[in-house]
Amino acid sequence: MTAVTLSPEHTVILACSSMLLHVKAAQEQMHTKFAVVELDRQLHADPKQMRSRILETLAALPDHYETILVAMGFCGRSWDHIPLSRRVVIPKVDDCITLLLHTDDTPHSNLKQMGHMYFRDCDTGAYSIEAMKEKLCRDYGTEPGTAIFGMCFAHYTNADIIDTGAYDCYSESYVVQAQKSADLIRCTLGYVEGSNLILEKLVSGRWDAQFLILEPGQEMTEHALGLCPEE
Repeated sequence: MTAVTLSPEHTVILACSSMLLHVKAAQEQMHTKFAVVELDRQLHADPKQMRSRILETLAALPDHYETILVAMGFCGRSWDHIPLSRRVVIPKVDDCITLLLHTDDTPHSNLKQMGHMYFRDCDTGAYSIEAMKEKLCRDYGTEPGTAIFGMCFAHYTNADIIDTGAYDCYSESYVVQAQKSADLIRCTLGYVEGSNLILEKLVSGRWDAQFLILEPGQEMTEHALGLCPEE
């Protein structure tokens, strides 16, 4: 397919903060230098808050940006019926995990497997499984917090590190932390193949069936993204 030529002056990337490393890697690989506006990943805890921030961010973008490249998924319906005043291009995926699990040009709205927890480069430190358990214990007390934590992960059997090639997921320090997280949720640690293909295509203008392109005046919907069953 013929790639769309994008001007750095008129193009901006709107990215979930959990995708920043992969956005940077995609831009380096495709030799683009678009400005990046970050959406805090913590807002995913409440899709309504994420939706509000998306609306605020879109409204605050300078007028010279004509095309917005969305480096995230639909993410808890936070993009549902967002009105658009400029061209927006977004991957047809339910969330950022599915985005990174793509390895070819075949569209998939959801590539996650039941019972699998997925680890990425950004799931460390304050965003690690260990940090989550510690927060629950602080908020509710050790025993109740531990019980809540256990219930949250009761149905998981596997912890999969997504190998996208954009970060060193085989380094000793990363594997040690990942194994600790897997042990906490009583899961078997392993690797699953992923890639940075979708983001590379996004920033290079190679928008095929894996992307939704919306023009000013249109709205983002689950149906348009292919995330709801056909009637």
